[in-house]
Amino acid sequence: MAPRSIWNGTIVFGLVNVPVKVYSATESKSIHFHQVHLSDGARIEHRLVCPKEDKEVPRDEIVKGYELSNGSFVELAKDEIAAAAGERSKLIDVEHFVEGEAIDPAFYDKTYYLGAGDDGEDAYRLLRKALETSGKVAIARWTFHDRERLVAVRPLGKILSLQTMNFHDEVVEVDDLDLPSPQRNPADREIEMAGKLVKSLAAKFEPETYEDTYREAVLAVIKRKAKGEEIVEEPEETKQQDTDDLMAALEASL
Repeated sequence: MAPRSIWNGTIVFGLVNVPVKVYSATESKSIHFHQVHLSDGARIEHRLVCPKEDKEVPRDEIVKGYELSNGSFVELAKDEIAAAAGERSKLIDVEHFVEGEAIDPAFYDKTYYLGAGDDGEDAYRLLRKALETSGKVAIARWTFHDRERLVAVRPLGKILSLQTMNFHDEVVEVDDLDLPSPQRNPADREIEMAGKLVKSLAAKFEPETYEDTYREAVLAVIKRKAKGEEIVEEPEETKQQDTDDLMAALEASL
């Protein structure tokens, strides 16, 4: 079954409108566990309860609330939140075109695919070609799931991709980290040996080479336990070697 778009709208730059559809670029393969009562195996339920009335509340009686400093809440219904976005809720509004290399990877969050919207194929192809030719990335604002997001639109093969980004005040400054000051610079010999180690492990990046071995191990445990096997943790050989001699570790790695 072909993936369905999760959002339909328009990219706007200048007076040009580009109808687009947004698709998820990734799908979670994480193992999802449920909470179960140990004594009888029943699945635990989480109920929505009002602490004032001490009773369960139906979902149609629940709205979002913003807590004020005095502890009270400003209640907002879905249509009131949507009204704050206005027409922006259907737009990806381009503000600038920048060099992609100028964006620190720490700013990137999640990737989506962009497809042409209804009657938008020509404008879509034009934007993709313009970005490809110029080497630029479009920086835009996108309101999605009740939140304004900074995004980057760039060519990705034959299509366009959209990457959500963190705003500048959401990225932790490196200078704010409590990091120890370096006591010495690496010796020339250490740099040479480290370079050889890097070269020995150099390879072409092939995504299919890397599997989620932890997920596979957990699934194997689940399968064994479902068959009634007793699970006993076995000591695992670690790759980490305890050594304070950096040169010895480098030499042993080659």
